[in-house]
Amino acid sequence: MKVRKAVIIVAGWGTRFLPMTRSQPKEMLPLVDRPLIQYAVEEAINSGIERVIMVTALGKRAIEDYFDHAYDLEHFLEQKGDTERLKQMRELSKMADVCYIRQKEHLGLGHAILIARDIVGREPFAVILPDDIIDSEVPCLKRMIDVYAEHGAGVVAVERVGDEDTKKYGIIEPRQVGVSERVYEVLSLVEKPEPSQAPSRLGIVGRYVLTPEIFDVLLVTPPGKGNEIQVTDALQRLLKQQKLYAYELEGVRHDTGAPLGWLKANIAYALKRSDIGPDLREYLKKML
Repeated sequence: MKVRKAVIIVAGWGTRFLPMTRSQPKEMLPLVDRPLIQYAVEEAINSGIERVIMVTALGKRAIEDYFDHAYDLEHFLEQKGDTERLKQMRELSKMADVCYIRQKEHLGLGHAILIARDIVGREPFAVILPDDIIDSEVPCLKRMIDVYAEHGAGVVAVERVGDEDTKKYGIIEPRQVGVSERVYEVLSLVEKPEPSQAPSRLGIVGRYVLTPEIFDVLLVTPPGKGNEIQVTDALQRLLKQQKLYAYELEGVRHDTGAPLGWLKANIAYALKRSDIGPDLREYLKKML
């Protein structure tokens, strides 16, 4: 069955960006000239996703407004004769078929995914964590959907992490599949292990392609690390019923969920821009 829907999780508090996120969702922080959430939606669309489901929370209304029609603004731009920006605003509101559902309690990623169960239905779906911005020639999610189509099982995105970082990620026990250097069968998963307990150095990052059976497992998965329902724990349980694969991402992943990662991402993306990149490069040279 085709992967048609993507669940984007935007329900977090954004505590690492306080006090800024006290009144603004972290997903609306700019990455050069677009908010972080737009990059996630664009990756979904460019990967063949037809419907986006956003799991939101209190204080996230700005995200809903951003993808809605802004009639007053469009009228102002039309009267001003600013046809280029008018076109951008109209394209933005038509970018995707987006619906929203709230997570009323912060009980972990597994719980946030479970919230979307009735909208997703009994079909495979993708999950995107917009903090992870992945700069690659082919969208990471598209590669993962291709792996799902080939193997007919769930797929997690992974990246090699250092010894000191295993405690920050779900870590997989991998077995390489055929001649592919980037696709693995997942033999087991552990949530945030100590380096000595980690089965590898392949950490799960913010992209998933999941089968609908994950919902049944999440319903009976008890809280784990941080007293939250961990999707890693649920996937470990699901391994008893079906296989799971991992795709080692290509390109560069930026963790924009923390201030330093967000700043690095802004510099990296700005330097690639032909309109501002050269001037920024000269400015940075003077700063060093």
